[in-house]
Amino acid sequence: GQQIMQIPQYQHVQEGEDFTTYCNSSTTLNNIQWYKQRPGGHPVFLIMLVKSGEVKKQKRLTFKSGEAKNNSSLHITATQTTDVGTYFCAGHSAPQAPAACLQILPWVFRSRSSYSP
Repeated sequence: GQQIMQIPQYQHVQEGEDFTTYCNSSTTLNNIQWYKQRPGGHPVFLIMLVKSGEVKKQKRLTFKSGEAKNNSSLHITATQTTDVGTYFCAGHSAPQAPAACLQILPWVFRSRSSYSP
């Protein structure tokens, strides 16, 4: 069947470090969406990529879709504590399909402070 996989699934990053996560699909997608879920919160839509090779930025976050429209990446520059959460990628391959996802696997970002009392 159709699948979307996220690499890595879990990642611990220290505050201030850059991080990139990748989303790969077994099929060509008409769009790829990214969501963020804060601890104790609900998933919040971040962005949708619809063109091959598309690049969009939201402050320190850069979203890219692959030329073949079957992969995407999310890059966070200089991570901050506000970046803590679970990031989801999702997509579907039918232009008129309902807002259902093929499969979602989370990537967890947790900020670790280098501060020690």
